Amino acid sequence: MMPRWIWLAPLLALLSACGTLPRGGGYYEDDGPETSPPADVADVPDAVPKTESRSVTGNKSYAVYGVTYSPLTDSRDYRERGIASWYGKKFHGKRTSSGEPYDMYAMTAAHKTLPLPSYARVRNLQNGRSVVVRVNDRGPFLHNRLIDLSYAAAARLGILGTGTGVVEVEAVSPEEPETQAAQVKTYPLQVIAPAAAAEELPKSPAATASPKLYLQVGAFTQWDNAANLRNRLEREALRPISIQPPQAVKGNAPDATRVYRVRVGPLTNVEEGDRLTERAAQLGVPDARIVVE
Repeated sequence: MMPRWIWLAPLLALLSACGTLPRGGGYYEDDGPETSPPADVADVPDAVPKTESRSVTGNKSYAVYGVTYSPLTDSRDYRERGIASWYGKKFHGKRTSSGEPYDMYAMTAAHKTLPLPSYARVRNLQNGRSVVVRVNDRGPFLHNRLIDLSYAAAARLGILGTGTGVVEVEAVSPEEPETQAAQVKTYPLQVIAPAAAAEELPKSPAATASPKLYLQVGAFTQWDNAANLRNRLEREALRPISIQPPQAVKGNAPDATRVYRVRVGPLTNVEEGDRLTERAAQLGVPDARIVVE
């Protein structure tokens, strides 16, 4: 058996990039584009989904910053919205969690739980652009990011300058390379009440040119718990804050659990979300995260 540190080493290297806030250009300290990047980087074609064996490394459960992640054994039915970032020259040529060298000019990405390797279509919900990437690395782990894109993928999606983009990530299989009608899966947030199953959402929501961002600070099955958190954070000037109308989660009606979600927003931009995330952590809510509607 391969020692754990061998596949964890590139993961920890990636964390060094995610441990500091981005500079004005959007990328992290000491990272970014090379001095003379290829002129045609925005023309790099999509990754082509194909059947591949799982990587020997990077597909076992692991813990980062006290959070345990369990990679999916099957990427089918995966679709989630969130914030994309990108990583560049600091890691170019270095070993990824799958054991392959990172190529910032290839159509690849890092994700916390998608199998290595697997394929996903990433849609920029703000400009309608989309790419297909090959997921071969782990991360990102800070600042509410859902996926870390290669430089080439970020160029195609139009997020090099801003450093982040509001995206939808959907698994793509070799059998259905264009798209998959997938069921949204909601992963653990700040569930203080008894654990609830995934929220029932439409299977194929249309991408919107103006997605709304919120900071979700809690999810509860009891109204009183949601109200108590809302009132406490409102007193600390975390505003505007509200409790979303309860939504049923998977279950057998009429016994389906209803969840009350406490959210701040809508947010002006990702940077405001990052700032409020740090503020929420100071107020005892360490698991707040940006959600996209």
